[in-house]
Amino acid sequence: MPARPDDLAFAHRLADAAGEAIRPYFRRKIEVVDKGGGTAMFDPVTEADKRAEAAIRTLIKRERPADGILGEEFGEEKGTSGRIWVIDPVDGTRAFITGNTQWGTLIALNDGGTPVLGILDQPVLRERFVGTEKGAEMHSPEGKAKLATRPCATLSESVLMTTHPWNHFDASEQVLFRRLAEGALLSRFGGDCYGYGLLAMGFVDLVVEARLKPWDIQALIPIVEGAGGIVTDWRGGPCLDGGRVIAAGDKRVHAEALKFLVG
Repeated sequence: MPARPDDLAFAHRLADAAGEAIRPYFRRKIEVVDKGGGTAMFDPVTEADKRAEAAIRTLIKRERPADGILGEEFGEEKGTSGRIWVIDPVDGTRAFITGNTQWGTLIALNDGGTPVLGILDQPVLRERFVGTEKGAEMHSPEGKAKLATRPCATLSESVLMTTHPWNHFDASEQVLFRRLAEGALLSRFGGDCYGYGLLAMGFVDLVVEARLKPWDIQALIPIVEGAGGIVTDWRGGPCLDGGRVIAAGDKRVHAEALKFLVG
């Protein structure tokens, strides 16, 4: 079921509200809490994450009370419409707390089976990537621009990104990723959700990740696919629940890359 016209307008309002909540905290001395509690990989959260998700939830509950909500910070709230808003208020909190701009707010509308609308908003740069069944575009202070991935026939021609080459991969995944990276033209690390935006813009050809959650990927699928790309798990199947994910701008390099990710 495609998104309704009013869904997109509402999603923009959600992103606006999140941005207003986040901007006062960026590059400020703020408290950082480790959600991992020292027992796992450092998993930071700040007041910006919490306030942004709270702002989004407040609007949804007030104006779309029948819709469900799934968010990183405050979990799941069931709805009755069959539709779910999937939220990551600050995807890339590690980048956020180190003053880097490669992070964003992720907002997806899932119709009960698949995300039909996705927004990646970078509220400091004022860049907003939007994906629907009609395509993908970026909104910025310069205006609106259609997004399109670039052709890339082979791995040897590709630019490959991942957020972190070992923290987010286990030992066996590191071996597979290194093998893939050795075949690429260029590898770049960091980026979190912003790497997918760069892919949709045609500056990157592959993004490979593991350990993702639904809120890490669902908003990005309509953006990448709307720009002409493909997003799957490492076996070429669906990845709505996260886990191991590969996004590519060209189906040819996607098919070649999958061969390197078979353990």
